Amino acid sequence: MTIALEDYFQVDTFHKVIQGRHWPRFETRVEQNTRKALDLLSQFGLTASFFVRGWVAENLPELVKEVVSRGHEVASQRYHHKPIIAMTQAEFRDDLVRTREVLERASGTRILGYRYQWLHPAEQWMLQVLADEGYVYDSSIRPLWRSFGAEPAYRFVHLHTFEGKPLWEFPTSSWQLLGWQVPIAGGNYFRQLPHPWLKRAIQHWHRTYNMPFVMYFHVWELDPEQPRITAASLVQRVRHYRNLDKMLKVLEYYFTEYRFTSIATYLQQSFPAQSMAGASSTPAADSCREVALHLTQSHTPLPTPSASDGLQPPVVQLPVSIVVPCFNEAPTLPYLAKTLASVQTALASKYGLRLIFVDDGSTDGTYDALQRVFGGQANCTVLRHPQNRGIAAAILTGMRHATTEIVCSIDCDCTYDPHDLQYMIPLLTEGVDLVTASPYHVQGQVQNVPSWRLLVSKTASWLYRQVLHNQLATYTSCFRVYRRRAVIGLDGIADGFLGIVELLCRLDLQGTKIVEYPTTLEVRMLGRSKMKMLRTVGSHLRLLGRLLVARVLSRHDLNWGKKGTV
Repeated sequence: MTIALEDYFQVDTFHKVIQGRHWPRFETRVEQNTRKALDLLSQFGLTASFFVRGWVAENLPELVKEVVSRGHEVASQRYHHKPIIAMTQAEFRDDLVRTREVLERASGTRILGYRYQWLHPAEQWMLQVLADEGYVYDSSIRPLWRSFGAEPAYRFVHLHTFEGKPLWEFPTSSWQLLGWQVPIAGGNYFRQLPHPWLKRAIQHWHRTYNMPFVMYFHVWELDPEQPRITAASLVQRVRHYRNLDKMLKVLEYYFTEYRFTSIATYLQQSFPAQSMAGASSTPAADSCREVALHLTQSHTPLPTPSASDGLQPPVVQLPVSIVVPCFNEAPTLPYLAKTLASVQTALASKYGLRLIFVDDGSTDGTYDALQRVFGGQANCTVLRHPQNRGIAAAILTGMRHATTEIVCSIDCDCTYDPHDLQYMIPLLTEGVDLVTASPYHVQGQVQNVPSWRLLVSKTASWLYRQVLHNQLATYTSCFRVYRRRAVIGLDGIADGFLGIVELLCRLDLQGTKIVEYPTTLEVRMLGRSKMKMLRTVGSHLRLLGRLLVARVLSRHDLNWGKKGTV
């Protein structure tokens, strides 16, 4: 039995939309899911090999210790999820060493095994690196369709030898059908393929082969209530979330029908050290002796550095307010909370941050969640609109309640990285009243955002560039740093997304200097966008018309021409 100990946001399925640097921002559920897996194994008296992410071991060492204390083996995965195909051998070796070090420090045991999910035939050079680094076994081969078709023995446990260095291979099990290898070992296949067919396939393996059946699952597969990554494609979401609610029952069936153990225990029991005491030296015998030797070998944890007793000079902080508009963002708030905690730490040496959350008439419990998460913090204020008024109205409400001259606005979904405020705030120099984030700047970037959305936004920015004084690459960003006195007196600003652009336009017509900061726009990870695209496009066209006339007539007021004005 092999188990991937990783969180729901760390899976390879999502590696294109969730980068490793964003992992600390997500609500972690790996502890509760791992304990659910441990309890399930205890219920049936089974042991397993847990393949643990290096990042998990470094951030949650006590969880790794608990896995060992409950009788299971800890083995290695990668630290993050950079594909091996994108690594050099030196980079792979560095990742291997780094991950092994944190795992051995956390577990107090020797790490014998490794898994990369999943190895392509062209990446088999990885196996020699594992052997060179002294690993006893690998479990990265998954015979799928025609892959490894030229090596029929790769379906079963076998031994590699690299320049005299042995490495056992434990491929996940498959069923041979008309020359094709169909995976039946667990995980996604347990949730996607018909269970009666899988039962027959595994029964056939059990009757036919005198080789261990290698099963696997992920601890997050025991968590049907996990947050949904809306940035993923439909195929990715189906692959990850389909039938999560059935996984526990499926595992209980197989745990009742069959006996499972860890890979290290299997090697030790199959090749006991006593029976090999006088045996001749062979790669297989030497490898199994190493398993027997190191299964009980522990390492003394590295000492924790003591904190310095030296007194630190007091930090003079510039007061800054951050306004966060929220509308039906309950699923996003744990991600937001961790991100803002990291931002406050990163900016603490220069800025004293005051957070103002404005619930814009949410109907999903966002206001109550804001109170739970942020309400007890001294530097946090939670405000509420009785009805939904729009993002610009929420930002202006936050500005009116701010007591600092510098006021920032960020998106609740963190599609722009709030850590960039440490670079944006210093750009608000004398004579500058607005600093705005710009993904369309020549030095900016856009990641995983739908092309149709980019087309609409870039077209709008091009049109605004034709009628405004400040020639910017991006006019529609909500991620900004304002000088409060320049904005607080403006009235008649549209409430919704259009108001974000209108604020900038009003400042532009008054001759304000506006500075762009090139940054990265990423797709929303959690929740749904609230923008009504067709309505927003129509509003932009009407605003552009008013701007054009205002420029011709040299007027600073954009309120004329609106319904109810003269």
